[in-house]
Amino acid sequence: MNRLRWLGFLSLGLLSACVVSQGMTPTVPPRRTSPAAEAEGGALATLPARTMPAPPSGPGATYYVAPDGDDANPGTRAAPWQHPAVAAQRLQPGDTLVLLPGIYILRDYERDILRPPSGTPEAWVTIRGLPDAPYPVLAGQDNLLTAFDLAGVQYLRLEHLEITHSPQAQDLRFREGITIVGAPAAHLVFRDLFIHHVDEFGIDIQDVEDLTLSDSRITYAGFGALGGPAGEHGGWRQVTIRNTELAYSGHYYQGGDGSQRPYDRPDGFGIEPSAGPILIEGVVAAHNYGDGLDSKAAHTTIRNTIVANNSCDGVKLWGAESRLENVLIYGRGDGDATPTPWAAIVVDTETPHATFTFHHVTVDDAVGQNYLLYVQYDHPDVPVRLVWRNLILSSRGPDAPIFLAAGVDLDAQGVLFYFPQSDPLLHHGEQAFTCASLGAVGSHLQCGDPRFVQPAWGREGDYHLQAGSPARDAGVATEVTYDLEGHLRGALPDLGAYEGSP
Repeated sequence: MNRLRWLGFLSLGLLSACVVSQGMTPTVPPRRTSPAAEAEGGALATLPARTMPAPPSGPGATYYVAPDGDDANPGTRAAPWQHPAVAAQRLQPGDTLVLLPGIYILRDYERDILRPPSGTPEAWVTIRGLPDAPYPVLAGQDNLLTAFDLAGVQYLRLEHLEITHSPQAQDLRFREGITIVGAPAAHLVFRDLFIHHVDEFGIDIQDVEDLTLSDSRITYAGFGALGGPAGEHGGWRQVTIRNTELAYSGHYYQGGDGSQRPYDRPDGFGIEPSAGPILIEGVVAAHNYGDGLDSKAAHTTIRNTIVANNSCDGVKLWGAESRLENVLIYGRGDGDATPTPWAAIVVDTETPHATFTFHHVTVDDAVGQNYLLYVQYDHPDVPVRLVWRNLILSSRGPDAPIFLAAGVDLDAQGVLFYFPQSDPLLHHGEQAFTCASLGAVGSHLQCGDPRFVQPAWGREGDYHLQAGSPARDAGVATEVTYDLEGHLRGALPDLGAYEGSP
């Protein structure tokens, strides 16, 4: 296996689809009861919810929609409207539209796509389901573009809604859950959304400013959970994604298992160059047929996040001043051992003197035959600064060291390396380092088995540290005082994403 040849092909864009196994039939558990969610099972670890400040609703009216309503009704709870899109167009700033439980079939481009008006800073428009009730289901068919077209919309809140295809339709094609393309949107709050089994993106965004997506699940999207075309107005700016699952992208397309999809590498999160900043916090990105998290935005921060069992790269950072904090990355290949050019972490930028900071990161790879982590492979002469604090870097497969280009200025403190089948374990420009020569790389560096509770590949693992792990109490002090699960770190913190025993 010629690792450099693989990576050279990748940099030229000549590789075809990421090689994946088609035999898997994974499932994800529902977070709320709904007709579509009832059909799913399985288990995927989630992270604790975090409360979000609510934007002002304003003094507007509250209207209701029900599948058995009538658009000639006044829109009250006792006499609701019928079509969500018709109702949405009747809203004014400050109004709330409540979709009562049931299934709403969307098939017509003009009549059924929801195009709500903008609110104001003092009076947001809200569209939501009833709290603590089953999701209202927006079910698309007949190759409909999207459920929500929010191009140009501002001051809007969407809450407690399910968006999927209509499984009983003769033509069950349904392209996207939410689309923001053609005109920039701003000041949006999406909370408790369940978007799944759509043909293209779960949420497709070109330009947005001030967006919060929280407490949501986006799964089985043919082109990826979150993504979109290159921006024309700064791309993604001031975006927060919190406590959300981005999983199984590419495992569905037009009623099938995704094997016939036209898009090779659907990511959990994959965006084009953007101004940022982007905060990804409390996210699980798992079992995507592309990358777990691929951000080309400047000032991307990923923290308290699990990136597990994605077929291609785990985390990819392109934008300057990006960082990882309390991040667990494992399972590249998602159970398929075919050699590929993908890595657990990729850092590559054209911005000279950019800084990339990793604090308390755990990385584990079982496949080998490629770099575990590589920085500036395509731009070796562009100088960047790389800061490592309290990492565990485990590369259990054969011939899988780390690659840092000559222009990388590495500042490493508190790192445990476990590379039982790779010697040397680190290439930095023309220099190669083994366990015996790590003293020339940084301080508080060591080699050894981290003794994870249950390392995994293609399934859920447990990356807490067993007693006697050399990563226990081996860290240096940083500003990251809590671990991935919210536990307070000790004065001598453990290395990696977790502190203490499970």
